[in-house]
Amino acid sequence: MSPMGAAKALLAKPVVPVFCFLSGVAYDTLTLTRIDRLQDNLILLVYLLLLGVLIVLAGRLDIDLPLDRERTATLAPLTRWALRVKPYYPMATQFLLGSLFSAYAIFYSRSATFTGTAIFFGLLIVLLIVNEFLRSRLSSLRLLVSLYAVVCFAFFTFFLPVMTGHMNAVVFLAGAGLSAGVIFRVVHLIYRDNPGRPKSEAIGVTAPAVGLIGLLVGFYFLNWIPPVPLSLKYGGIYHEVKKTGDRFELSFDKKWYQVWKRSNSTFPADEPVYCFTAVFAPVDLDTTVYHHWYFRANGSRPFAHADRIPIKISGGREGGYRAYTFKQRLSPGDWRVDVETEDGRIIGRVSVEVEQQDEARPTLTTVSY
Repeated sequence: MSPMGAAKALLAKPVVPVFCFLSGVAYDTLTLTRIDRLQDNLILLVYLLLLGVLIVLAGRLDIDLPLDRERTATLAPLTRWALRVKPYYPMATQFLLGSLFSAYAIFYSRSATFTGTAIFFGLLIVLLIVNEFLRSRLSSLRLLVSLYAVVCFAFFTFFLPVMTGHMNAVVFLAGAGLSAGVIFRVVHLIYRDNPGRPKSEAIGVTAPAVGLIGLLVGFYFLNWIPPVPLSLKYGGIYHEVKKTGDRFELSFDKKWYQVWKRSNSTFPADEPVYCFTAVFAPVDLDTTVYHHWYFRANGSRPFAHADRIPIKISGGREGGYRAYTFKQRLSPGDWRVDVETEDGRIIGRVSVEVEQQDEARPTLTTVSY
C-alpha cells in the first residue's frame, strides 16, 4: 500500500478523529496563554486568512464537479495545482475551523460565567464538537460562509479591544461590521467573473452569514456574550484587606482542617465585609468595572440591587488588576457581588451568606495576593 493510501486508511478509523480532537484541545490549552499575546493573535489571524482563501477556492473551482483533463490543460499551473489538491479542501477546512473554535473556547471560557454570558461560549463548544463530523458537508458553500462569519465575529470581538485599548459598544459594533465586510469580500471574490456560478446565488450564500452576525449582535445587547478580553482571576470575601508593599493581605476565618479554604463563605452580620477581586485585562486596556452588590433575605426571593461601585482598572498584570470594595452592617441573608463591565456583562461572581453569630470572633488567617 502506498504511503498516501496508508494515511487515508488511518484517518478513516473512527478513533483517530477523536484522538486528534482531544490532542488539539489539550495542545491549545497548554500553549495559548494570554489573550493579548501578539504571537497567538497572529496565528489566529493567519488561520482566518487561510480559511478565507480555501473558501474562495472551493467556490471558484466548483469542487462538486469532477476534474476535466481537457479543461484543466488550458489553465495556469497554479490553478491546475489548486484543482489537483481540491479533494483535500474539506480536510484542511475542518482543521482550520477546529483550531479556531478550540482557541476561542479556551479564551472565552476564562470570561464566561454560569449566567447568560455562557450562551455564546456554549455555542462555540457545540461548534467545536460538531465540526468533527462536518467533513462530508464542508463542500456546501452556504455552510462554509456561515461558519466563517462566526469565526470572524468571535475573533474581532476580543481582538479589537486588545488592539485599540477600548472596550465598549462602539468597538464591538466595529468588530461586527468588520466581520460582515470580510464576508461580503469573500463572497464577492467567489462570484466575480465566475461563469460557473450565477450571481443570483450569492444572495442565498451571504444572507445566512449576515443573519448570524446580526443574531450575535443581539446576543451582545442581551449580555449573552462573555466580556472578553476581561476575566476574573481571583475573588473572595474577607474580614480585612490591607496593602503591604506590592501585595494585598487578605484576612478570613479558617479552621485547621479547612486546607482548601481561601475566603469566607459565611460572614457575621453587623461587621465590615470586604470583597477583593483581581481582574485580568490586556496591556494598554484601561476601563471601568463594577462591584455590583445584591441581597436577598431568603432563598425564595430574587436578588435585589444594593449598591454598584465603580473601579478603574488598567491591564497588563498577569495575576489581574487587584481592587476591593467594602460594606458595613450587612443584613442577614444571601449576598453576592457581580463583577461587571460598564455595559453590565458579568466577568465573575462572589457569593457569601451573612448570618447572626453570637460566638466570639474566630481567629483569622491571612493570605497574600
